[in-house]
Amino acid sequence: MSKVAVVTGASSGIGEAVSAKLLRAGYRVYGLSRRGTAPDGVSGMKLDVTDEQRVDEVFREIFQKEGRIDLLVNNAGFGISGPLEFTELTSARAQMDVNFFGQFLCARAVLPYMRERKSGRIVFVSSVAASMAIPYQAFYSASKAAVSSIALALRNEVKDLGITVTAVLPGDVKTGFTDAREKDQGTRITSVYRRSDSAVAAMEKDERNGMSADFAAGVILHAAEARRPKPMIIAGPKYRVFYALFKFLPARLVYWVIGKMYS
Repeated sequence: MSKVAVVTGASSGIGEAVSAKLLRAGYRVYGLSRRGTAPDGVSGMKLDVTDEQRVDEVFREIFQKEGRIDLLVNNAGFGISGPLEFTELTSARAQMDVNFFGQFLCARAVLPYMRERKSGRIVFVSSVAASMAIPYQAFYSASKAAVSSIALALRNEVKDLGITVTAVLPGDVKTGFTDAREKDQGTRITSVYRRSDSAVAAMEKDERNGMSADFAAGVILHAAEARRPKPMIIAGPKYRVFYALFKFLPARLVYWVIGKMYS
């Protein structure tokens, strides 16, 4: 029987690309998103990953129909930007609710079905920003750091249950994510944080010139199918170099460089 994969945030960007790749690789694919749209051949279902009850219902529906869920790609997310001082609590909570708690709820919902079959894999989509916090993206970086942390913790919790867990950390990716970012800007902000506009503009320029969604999806597909996936996989050669340098260089130097990049 074909393996069954569930992808969140499947209506666009990386989620759309990885859904299509999984379909071509022979999986039966369920693409979850708020719009419910998905690539041709993928079963689209509407889901807001912050709705605890609906998350549980959707995974139950898929398992009852298929009798198995072999793979979860936890991808749904969005971004906000702006100085921490001027970030509204509602915006910060929404960022964490989608990017972190949404991934937690989906992982929690799928685990009983994977345990039942003593088999399964969960791929969390984090970000290089999880390890290298980006100015004026404090809450996005924090949400992705939290994702990486639960992925690494869960990996050890379920290793004796036949379930494997890995986190993929893409660098800059060229998708609609950039234009969808919620920005907290304005005269009041830029009069205090004069670098905020230019920092966000530099960040968005990097994203628009970043790796394709298809490339990032290829890394996720490899993480999904590798016999023994690494705990964390950095997507993109130059980002693997950045990550290695971050681990070995003094933190003061690393964040001086990051400050220069976004000034």
